[in-house]
Amino acid sequence: MEYINTNKLEKLKINKDNTFIVLDFDRTITSFESLDSWDVSGKELDKEFKDKQDELYKYYRPIEIDYTIKNEEKEIYMEEWYNKCINLYYEHHLTREKFEKSIKDSKLIFRKGTREFLKKANENQIPLIILSAGIGNVIEQFLKANDCYFENMYIISNFIEFDKNGNMKKFNDNVIHTGNKKIKGHLSKEFQEKIRQKEYGILVGDLIEDKKMVEKDKLQNVITIGLLQDDRNLEFYKENFDIVLNNEDATFTNIEKLVFNVI
Repeated sequence: MEYINTNKLEKLKINKDNTFIVLDFDRTITSFESLDSWDVSGKELDKEFKDKQDELYKYYRPIEIDYTIKNEEKEIYMEEWYNKCINLYYEHHLTREKFEKSIKDSKLIFRKGTREFLKKANENQIPLIILSAGIGNVIEQFLKANDCYFENMYIISNFIEFDKNGNMKKFNDNVIHTGNKKIKGHLSKEFQEKIRQKEYGILVGDLIEDKKMVEKDKLQNVITIGLLQDDRNLEFYKENFDIVLNNEDATFTNIEKLVFNVI
């Protein structure tokens, strides 16, 4: 545990009735060691696909976690990365059959304490948004397979559509990537109303860009929690998050103790 803004924690009187939750998925709900939802989606495709995907990751991932690069510049790189990944799925003919087998055989791993956290949020009817630049179909099926897909949830992500023959038809009209992740404009009216009724929020992500999930003018009433894997970025995280958890301390067990002990 690296940093806690105790003043803000004490100031925001969070309880089960006045709070909503926003979570990233890859490397947040899942562990740092887990595959991500993009990797999982293409596991049944050929070696050439995997090699090209790895090349893209090696080039763009260091840019994604480099906080010396200006946001505007980084957003251009992220747009390039995601569009190139999408094109790979088209080029290598992803089908529903291959996609579903990939998910079934996947090695996605929950972060420690995540199941318990999700179940507790559901039991207390706390609205919970999962906002991910990953693949929504993977997220949905993974949660369902682990009995963690609940009525209090709303998933905003990139969903793949297949045609009647099972061939990949399209991704979202507007691709969500790490540079443009935000709740605004993506919620149903019903869920939007649920959030509007809540005074406070809890936001958890593994990248500083995840703070953008909630509008800037609302962040003063949101406890932001950063899960840090690379200590080189520690100072950036401390500047941007109310709580920073790193390495073995970056668990939902610790998050629950810090912000949910009132529930």
